[in-house]
Amino acid sequence: MDTPVRASRLPRLISRFLPFLSWWPLLRTPGVLRADVLAGITGAIVVLPQGIAFATLAGMPPQYGLYAAMLPCLIAALFGSSRIMMTGPANAIALTTGALMAPIAIAGSPDYIRLVITLSFLVGVLQVLLGLVRAGRLIDRVPHSVIVGFTGGAAVLIVSAQLPVLTGVSLPGGSSVAQQWLGVLGAIARWQPLPIASALVTIVIVRLWAPLNRRVPAMLVGVVAGTVLAQLAQHALALPPLSTVPALPGALPQLSLPDLSLETLRRLLPACLVMTMLASIEAVAISRALAVRHGHRLDGDQEFIGQGLANLAAGLTSAIPASGSFNRSAVNSAAGARTPMSGVVASGVLLLLLVFVGPLASWLPLAVISGLLLLVAWGLVDRPEIARIWREEPRERLPLAVTFLATIALSLEWAILLGLLSALISRRLLPASVR
Repeated sequence: MDTPVRASRLPRLISRFLPFLSWWPLLRTPGVLRADVLAGITGAIVVLPQGIAFATLAGMPPQYGLYAAMLPCLIAALFGSSRIMMTGPANAIALTTGALMAPIAIAGSPDYIRLVITLSFLVGVLQVLLGLVRAGRLIDRVPHSVIVGFTGGAAVLIVSAQLPVLTGVSLPGGSSVAQQWLGVLGAIARWQPLPIASALVTIVIVRLWAPLNRRVPAMLVGVVAGTVLAQLAQHALALPPLSTVPALPGALPQLSLPDLSLETLRRLLPACLVMTMLASIEAVAISRALAVRHGHRLDGDQEFIGQGLANLAAGLTSAIPASGSFNRSAVNSAAGARTPMSGVVASGVLLLLLVFVGPLASWLPLAVISGLLLLVAWGLVDRPEIARIWREEPRERLPLAVTFLATIALSLEWAILLGLLSALISRRLLPASVR
């Protein structure tokens, strides 16, 4: 009597502990592996400037941000549920890490680095526990209108973050979206033409290449061609030098042990709770948005476990806390990724770049990367779905607008929470039959 029950549970147990077995056979489908490999290469290139920048925001040396895009990305790809989301360093996570740790230790000091690495490990522990107690089912309760508003607001954040790179106008750190736009527009006389032209050329190349050849991702072609043309224009016209990706250290991630002493746990407990909430909400929102867009099934509990294992790996390989990255996930999707193998490839390619060609990264203009991210931002705004919700679902208008505005004006976790609250209020006040 017990044998059939155990047999029926076996596939579920396998998918629980070895979720990559569910998508691994897809790699035999013609074109899938090639698409994932090329998307992974593109993602590895995009994360170079991001990993460095986000580590700096977190108060850590630059290589610690890149380490977060290596083993954590690999582990999340193999043990998570999302097929498209890329895990690694993320803007909100880095900013919050710096803000939470600043009162505890001096940024960049050995004590600070030790505490941040321990924070990564503790966040991983809590995320795994959330997955084991099936907290991931909360993903299914997030209304579609909240996801659409969140992705639209994220597009605005991506564009705003690229304004200093595109124009060459320096802005103070921590500026709001409004301050970023006002600061850049107010300094229009100081705009530099070469970064803007480099980004536009990259965008044009990507758009022109996409319908011509789908074997090689248009974004990868855009990066290479945009870099070559930008460097040639700079030298031919004797223009001011472009800002480029800093030279990378050629060192492998160092093994690290978290400090689990009672004193350290006491110091990190508040920060750990906040970071777990933020990293989990951000990963949930991104994975849900991508699952809806691509028609994939998402196991929220498994995604929590995958993210937790990724942060456990971050704590053991000298990395800052990791989460789903909207920028890299959107690039991964736009580059044609089909399975999490793209994340596996991205982590391996980044490792090779760091070890063998780190110094060559200084040839890659930041403006070229900005051009890619502008394309990504444009693709994140689901204009037909926004119009449909506004026209046909009056109850969803409030959460759509609230989430969009809160994503721009507030932190990402507050955007999701306010979106959920506004959805609850709207559905209670406005019956479904109203048109």
